[in-house]
Amino acid sequence: ARNEEKAQSMLYRFREAQAAELGLATKGSKRPRMASACKSLRDCERWRGEILREISRKVSKIQDAGLTDYEVRDLNDEINKLMREKRHWENQIIALGGANYRRNVAMVDEDGQEVPGTRGYKYFGRARDLPGVKELFATKASKEEEESHVLQRYKQYLDQPPSYTGDEDEDDGTLLAFEREAEEEDWAEAYTSLQQALSLPETPPPEMPIPPAEPLKTAGQLKEGEEPSNPLAWLGDQIKPPKMPSEEEMEKVLLEMRKQVLLREYAAE
Repeated sequence: ARNEEKAQSMLYRFREAQAAELGLATKGSKRPRMASACKSLRDCERWRGEILREISRKVSKIQDAGLTDYEVRDLNDEINKLMREKRHWENQIIALGGANYRRNVAMVDEDGQEVPGTRGYKYFGRARDLPGVKELFATKASKEEEESHVLQRYKQYLDQPPSYTGDEDEDDGTLLAFEREAEEEDWAEAYTSLQQALSLPETPPPEMPIPPAEPLKTAGQLKEGEEPSNPLAWLGDQIKPPKMPSEEEMEKVLLEMRKQVLLREYAAE
């Protein structure tokens, strides 16, 4: 009865109204269900602090070894629900022009290690040892280890010197000499095979033609009045470049083809 009398007193109601105007917590006030409904930055900060205290209490409670697996699951669900609610209040604080608490900082436990979880759902305390959760993290750890191994294999091929791709192999001339010797052997073998195929008398193969050392110039590299060089000129008279038919020659060939078609049609009748 004494408490009810105090609650009905004029001074108590005055202090309660004054606290409401100043944005201070009152005993009968409850946290709004929707963070967007709160338009006071001071209230948002207060509700966020209250949620943090609840999370701290539940994280401490979930370490209790006397809890059953069902109680641990329920506590872990409640903690994740509070974490989502805390993010809503932090978004509302930012919208009202307050501090930005949503920094990309990893959530750590009492040992300083990152709290494991997937897609925003975290496992705290004894929730990590629940049936099925251990296997989930073991599979994820093996997958991450495999991905890191593949990434390491990929990184070892980055930023390699020119010698790795063979750009400096011809600098000392050893490779060029070996290639020249192999080309001469292939030339002699091909010449002998051609003689046998055409039943020609066996003669020693001629010297292998050597292409020019300087690369051929493109049309843009030619000087004024300079004619483009024939890319097959280094072969001499052995191979001549193909001759393109003129327009008159092509018309004659087409006319002859039409005649042959008509003759076959009349012969068939």
